[in-house]
Amino acid sequence: MSQSDDPALVRILAADGTLAPTPAAQPYLDLIDALPLEQLETFYRDMVVARAFDTQATNLQRQGQLGLWPPSYGQEAAQVGSVHAARPQDHIFPSYREHIVCMVRGVDPIGITGLMRGITHGGWNPADPANGNTHIYTLVLGSQTLHATGYAMGMAFDGRSGSGDPERDAAVMVYYGDGASSQGDVHEAMVFAASYRTPEVFFLQNNQWAISVPVATQSPAPLYRRGEGYGMPSIQIDGNDVLASYAVTKRALDEARAGQGPRAIEAVTYRMGAHTTSDDPTKYRTSDEERSWAERDPIARMRTFLESRGSSAEFFADADAQGAAAATDIRERTTALGGIPVDSMFDHVYSDPHPLIDQQRAWLAEYEASFEEDAR
Repeated sequence: MSQSDDPALVRILAADGTLAPTPAAQPYLDLIDALPLEQLETFYRDMVVARAFDTQATNLQRQGQLGLWPPSYGQEAAQVGSVHAARPQDHIFPSYREHIVCMVRGVDPIGITGLMRGITHGGWNPADPANGNTHIYTLVLGSQTLHATGYAMGMAFDGRSGSGDPERDAAVMVYYGDGASSQGDVHEAMVFAASYRTPEVFFLQNNQWAISVPVATQSPAPLYRRGEGYGMPSIQIDGNDVLASYAVTKRALDEARAGQGPRAIEAVTYRMGAHTTSDDPTKYRTSDEERSWAERDPIARMRTFLESRGSSAEFFADADAQGAAAATDIRERTTALGGIPVDSMFDHVYSDPHPLIDQQRAWLAEYEASFEEDAR
């Protein structure tokens, strides 16, 4: 049995976009029925913008404007559905591929491309209210789960969950991948989350490949069962179904905020692009596999569903136009970023002036000046 054939899988939209909920999806249909068409169209629009942004950022890296880019192509539904389920007071801890998650929460995408260009170590200030309690990217696999759990423990100690006050109660949601799920940090985070009953949702995007290692090599059992091993309710969803992602995440976050402890979600999706732009997936994946997942495309699936609900041709054209505008905007602003002074590497190494740093800065200045002398 493949991990996407588990009878416990929650799927609401079939691959062809028809409404075909699995038995496990039945308890969540009321949450979808309550959504107006406008909200459903927002899901679609965000996915279109995410893909346009991601495609443009990949092109920017290929043209030397970014040092690296981790594509999110194919994972739009898992991200869009889950982030829309969060409330403004919730805290989000991304990994490094959650581009649309950050954008929906208010992060300016120039912070993401600036990080990948190498002109900032963080990208944005998570304490700035404009960024929607979105913490910065973490490229060290799995470490963000510890950060998230520690933050969630603090919220629980402060009484910011389980009080019954919907305006004050908050939860934490942390994103990580199937490769990170094999890291010790993730399991340590789950130990503490379960022990302290943190108001937290572990959101695993299983995109089938940890760089070149297939998920079948990492685990003979579905990854959501790892959460069950720590005593937390765990659910597997079709990660290419934005409705399933929204409904399951909403209920999990609601339960976490209410003081019922942590939850785990495994979104079964697929990384259509490379792990990062330094990777060549043709070395380890087959074209048949990629074609099979392309037929489950989350955007095409949602478009078919919306057409059946009466969304107009004008709406889809407008969504495409918004995606194109977002791509143009990020290209123009990224290429205008420029670089940073070389000696900025010495800034903030120590909190106070340090003689060794002063010596190194002086040596670099002298070394660079020597090239000017040679040119004369």
